[in-house]
Amino acid sequence: MLKSLLKSQKILILQEKYLRARWSLAQPSKRIALLFAIVIALEFSTPSEYLFGYLYTGPILLANSRLSRWGKLHITLVAVTLTLLNLFVPPGETIALATFANRAIAIMALGVTGYLSDRNQQYEEAIAVAKAQLQSQQQLASIREDFVSTLSHDLKTPMLGAIETIKAFKSAKFGDVTPSQQKVLETMARSHKMSLQLVETLLDVYRNDTEGLKLQLSPVNLVALAEEVIATLLDLSAARRVYINMSYGESDFRRSLWINGDAVQLQRVFVNLLTNGINHSPRGGKVEIVMEFYSSYQVVKVIDSGLGITAEELPHLFERFYQGNGDRQAKGSGLGLYLSRQIIDAHGGIIWAENKLPHGALFGFRLPAISEK
Repeated sequence: MLKSLLKSQKILILQEKYLRARWSLAQPSKRIALLFAIVIALEFSTPSEYLFGYLYTGPILLANSRLSRWGKLHITLVAVTLTLLNLFVPPGETIALATFANRAIAIMALGVTGYLSDRNQQYEEAIAVAKAQLQSQQQLASIREDFVSTLSHDLKTPMLGAIETIKAFKSAKFGDVTPSQQKVLETMARSHKMSLQLVETLLDVYRNDTEGLKLQLSPVNLVALAEEVIATLLDLSAARRVYINMSYGESDFRRSLWINGDAVQLQRVFVNLLTNGINHSPRGGKVEIVMEFYSSYQVVKVIDSGLGITAEELPHLFERFYQGNGDRQAKGSGLGLYLSRQIIDAHGGIIWAENKLPHGALFGFRLPAISEK
């Protein structure tokens, strides 16, 4: 019984839609016919030298947004035929050359009106389709970014919980831990921290793209910042047996490089570039940080001893999720360099990469300088 009622209801809905469609098609047809009747009455009730054929543009324009292309062509041909027919109906009139010329001009005008109206409708339809596609792409991008942001945020909680649990095991809160177990726990903790860092980077990238990067500006010494980051990466460099060295360009003396920036964000740039250099250097290799001072800007260069970068990769290194197809050993998430570019751009600086002959790669950035503090 319920199925039959639902079926009957669907049939009624379809019938209603069909009648509405018929009504929507019938309404413009009636208006077009009425306009034709008015113009025909004016045309054929007056001498042929009185020209009312221009009024056929009304039905043609009305047909433009209501009928198909074939229907519009049909309406235009009918209007042209009626305009010509008025030269001979009513019969017995003498046709002057000026009258014929006026009719010919009117026919041309009707043809141009029909063509331009059809062309205008095609443009409108193409614009509507393009707008719909753009809106669909924007909605898809928004949904994707919301999904990634939500997923990344939800992943942080279990990772933090796992890190704290590992810390508890390492501190022997659940019993004695042997040296071999300590090594395993340290490896697990390091892996979870790297995963957490990746999730946080992903969150920051999407947040910066959607909301913009908000900086907490203050005087920052890039040399001191680099030394702090080097200290935090000693375990990683030792594990990969990569030596980190810092120099000052042509000078052998330590000096300060002051800029007005966000220390936390710039620290992330140092971490990303140094980690990238360590991971791409061979065992026993070297990563060098070169700090260069100029009157109006400060330059930092991170040079690794890896295999270098191919010419095809260079233009794409700072794109989001780009990992490259070259021979460099490590493959990352493709977000570290992109985030670094976001941060340097927000500071009004420039970041770049180049090959360092005969081997290795150079990643550098330049920031506006301020006077020493």
